[in-house]
Formats: sequence, C-alpha cells, structure tokens
Amino acid sequence: MTMLQINNITKKYKDTYAVKEVTFSLNNEVVGLMGVNGAGKTTLIKILTTLLKQNSGEILYNGERIDKIEKRYLSELGYMPQYACYYDDFTVKEFLSYMGVIKGIDKKAVKEKIDEVLEFTNLTREVKKKVGALSGGMRQRLGVAQAIINDPSILILDEPTAGLDPVERIRFRQLINSVAQNRIVLIATHIAEDVEAVADRVIILNSGEILEDTPIDKSQKGYIEELFMRKVMKV
Repeated sequence: MTMLQINNITKKYKDTYAVKEVTFSLNNEVVGLMGVNGAGKTTLIKILTTLLKQNSGEILYNGERIDKIEKRYLSELGYMPQYACYYDDFTVKEFLSYMGVIKGIDKKAVKEKIDEVLEFTNLTREVKKKVGALSGGMRQRLGVAQAIINDPSILILDEPTAGLDPVERIRFRQLINSVAQNRIVLIATHIAEDVEAVADRVIILNSGEILEDTPIDKSQKGYIEELFMRKVMKV
C-alpha cells in the first residue's frame, strides 16, 4: 500500500503563512482538499509536487523523505494543474507522446500507453485533433490522460472540474472514480458536490490551516457543503 505522510508543512511569505503546520497522511484513497480561494490548496499541492519548497516540515513517501528520493518519487506522481499548458498546435497524440518522453517512459512503450490512456479517457476518436480544438471537457480528460500515462501511484488534480458544464462534470466524476483504483488521489477543489460524489475523505483548509479532516458520510446528501459552510463560513 502506498503511503504519503505530510508532517508539519509550513510555507511563509514574509509575515504571511500560505500553509501553516499542516499534517495529514494519505493511503490508497480519494481525498478532497477543500478551501476557498487563498486557503492554501495550490501552495500545498505545489509543495507535494516539488514545484515549491516548504520553509519547514517534511513529506515522506513510503517512509522516505521525498527530497532524498525526488527522481523516484516524481516517477510515481501524476499531476494535473489547474492552469495547464497543453500546446494547442500539437495533436492529442503528439502531446501525449511528448509527455511520455518528459516522464521518461521507454519509447517502445509510449505508443501502447497512449492507446491505453486514450481509451480510458474516451479520447480515442480525438487522437488526430489539435489540442486547441478540444472542448473544455475533452481538455480536462486530456489532463487526466497525461497525468496517468506513467501509471502513477499518486494522482494530484487541482480544480479538475472548474469551468465544466454540469454534464461534463458528471462524466469527469465517473472518470475519477475509474482512475482511483489502488492509488492515492488528491483532488483540490472548492466544489462540495464533486467531493461528495468521488471522495472517501475530506480535508478542509482555511488560511493555510486544517479545519477538518474526516471521512465522508455518503448517506447524507449535502453533508460536505453543510460541513464546509459550518467550518469556513461559520454558518
């Protein structure tokens, strides 16, 4: 079983804490990371993906500090940023081929992996289409395809349904449910309905600190929104 431990992570800019003494652990599960804009979600994700260095604290991947095993850790990581550069002039196939090379996948294995992730994300018919011509929902699915092309044990998605219409949002939730098997999936979002639909657990951040870390009660519709409003909005 994969384990990611986040121990007392703090990131500070001058006198302002973006993340303050954040501690939690992740096993093979889907976790929703919720918070309003500026709560610290993206800062924490950038630290988890090694794009940003924390001021203090440590992250352990299966008991080892990720800064000591960075190359191995990154090979086990899939990341879909909120604002991704998808190279609009590339075809879908060219873009995924490029990402395969970036992630160090063997050239002989890339074609097979591309076919696999295209089928999984229902993009096979778009393989020759320019990325710039894709709909918003297709671009989000392409984001997942590039994130899972290296078959990661940890998948991090930053605001994956932002800007999608209701139908595409439902399709995307179904995709996340499919991709979540036997891996850690961390979804940063402000949309309570998405967390309730796909996650096993929710972590609520506010002003860089954890307000709540709890399993999700699937039997109570609207539970996450109510919890979020109570903890963050004090309603």
